[in-house]
Parts: sequence; structure tokens; C-alpha cells
Amino acid sequence: METSQGNRAAAFSRRTIVRLAGGLLAAPAVLRGAQAGGKPTVVNSIRSLTNPYHATWNRGGAAFAKSVGARYVTLVTEGNSEKGVSDIKAILEKTGGNCVINVDPNDSPDARPIVEACKGAGAFVVTQWNKPADLHPWDFNPNYVAHISFSGVPYGKQMAETLIAAIGGKGGIVALGGIESNVPAIERKKGLDQALAANPGVKLLDFQVANWQAEQAHDKVAAWLTQFGDDIKGIWAANDDMALAAVEALRADGRAGKVPVTGIDGTKLACEAIMKGEMAGTVAWDPYWQGGMGLSIGYHAKTGAFDPAKEPKDHREFYGRATIITAGNAKQYYADNFAKEEVLDWNDIWGRVTGQIQYG
Repeated sequence: METSQGNRAAAFSRRTIVRLAGGLLAAPAVLRGAQAGGKPTVVNSIRSLTNPYHATWNRGGAAFAKSVGARYVTLVTEGNSEKGVSDIKAILEKTGGNCVINVDPNDSPDARPIVEACKGAGAFVVTQWNKPADLHPWDFNPNYVAHISFSGVPYGKQMAETLIAAIGGKGGIVALGGIESNVPAIERKKGLDQALAANPGVKLLDFQVANWQAEQAHDKVAAWLTQFGDDIKGIWAANDDMALAAVEALRADGRAGKVPVTGIDGTKLACEAIMKGEMAGTVAWDPYWQGGMGLSIGYHAKTGAFDPAKEPKDHREFYGRATIITAGNAKQYYADNFAKEEVLDWNDIWGRVTGQIQYG
């Protein structure tokens, strides 16, 4: 969980960004007209700035915006799909469509109205993680530039296997899932199921959806510790925020470091927990890269550096590169990625493409 200092910093960042965004959204028509003909505003739409993963995403977005001297706005959905779509439509109106949007839709169905609104306004958009399988960038040329994701099934499975190895290949585990209709949540749960099917000595005592949220995860784990007691040998979580909440619940029960926990996202706090022996593993997507490169890809398309319609499909819908973090490499990963701010080449827009997204 975040420290009180971290919470204050997150709250300050959120207030600051919301205030800046509010100033932009309240801009008069004359400003909107000026923006429509100048450098595009770059916009990140994410779930929450109190989530360490999205807070890092936001820092990447700010770094890219600074590199090109563009106005930067962060929109937060707070898990509310209607708010997410409405805020994007508002920024499209206020900028006259002269903007680039990098969005992690709160839920898969949200992607279509967002893409359609951007197309209608003449803005350029990159989506990440969530979209319907039948929604494709090449159907909305050139405005829908790309969709970025990571194959959740193998990594959900790999974290389950890491957990199973940590408990010696047998015993009971509990598992925390994300939003039920959320693509990454579905894929990661499928990976967990595959690992369990291959390891009959491990019993899933319970699986509960905690909607990516630390508070919900903490309450569920606390209840499980009362219900199952020492039968819980390990905890699998579909993201780091829930995994860290599980660690806190274990700490209150005197079992932190004794019951292994795995997460997914590769956040700084999760990496620290692995180094302390309180987590067994996580998967790093590099949200700093996601927050900045998603904007960079859209910005390069918007400013004419390339024509999306002429790019191959594996540049339009692609998997990014992930890193497995366990006790064996956590210290080195931390030194390379968290001890200092990342320095990325924002012009290397296809450098982490690992293949075209496949739909099962």
C-alpha cells in the first residue's frame, strides 16, 4: 500500500492536474480556436492517480509532452465509464479536435464511443488494454492510430506458476480478479486456470473480483484469513495494487512474508515487496513507456510523421514487451527502472512491438 507521504503526493498531483485540466476545459471559444490551429494538446485518460501503475503512466505522459513542448492534460475516470467517455468528449470540444488522446478505457465497450468521437472531431487516438475484438484501428483511418496490449494469458499463468513453486507445488490458494468484463482481467484469470489445471495438488479455495481496487482486495483477503486461516498457502492477484493490499492484510495477521503473493504490473512498490520477500513475483509492462509512447505514436501520426493507413497491421494492433520480476532479478530491475527516472527515445515508436494481437 502507499505510504501516507505517497498518498499526499498522489493527492497533490491529482489536485494539480485536475485544476490544470479544469482550466483547459473552461477555456473560452477564442482559446479553442487558437488550439485548433496550433500544436495539438496531448491527453492521457486513465483510471486513477492513486493507483501506482497509472501514476507512473501519468509521469511518462508528462515526460513525452515536455519533450515536444505540448500542453498536457490528464483525465481520470475513477472507474466510471460514463465519466471517462464524457470527459474525452469534453476535451475534444474544448480543443476543437486538435488533440492526441492515449486512453486506457475503463471497460471494453467504452472504446467504441471514444474512437467514434475522436474520428468525428478529427483527433487522433491510441487505445490500450481494453476494446471489443471487432473494433480495429484500420476501420477508422487515420484517426484511430493504434491499440496496444499485452497478452494476459501467459503472464497470468506464469505468475500462478511462480506462486505454485513458492508454496512447494501443493496447498490452498486464493485469488483476486479485476473487473469482470475487462480484457486483461479475463485473460489473466484464464492463465491462472491453466496453471491450476496443470497442478492438481493446488486447490483454489476461492476467487473473488476486487475490480483492480486495493480497498476491496484488502477487505476480501482479511475475510479469507478469518475463513480459511492457515489453509491459505498463497495469494494470486491480477494486479499489483490488489497484491500489495493482500500483503497489508497479511501483515495485520502477522503473516506477511510467510504467505507468498504474486501480482501483475511491475510497480515500484511491488518490486520493493519482492526484494523484502513479501511478494514472490510480478510482471512489468512499463507503464512509464505506456503513458508516454502511447502519446508519441498518436502525436507522430497527428503531425504527419507517418500515415497510419500505410502501416502494417502489427503496428496498428500490437503486443508490447513485458518483463517477469522475481527475487532473482528484482534488485537489478529496481536499479534500472526505479532508482532513477527512465530516459526513453520517444521517436522509437515501434521499438517494443512483439507481434500482432491475436483474438481467440
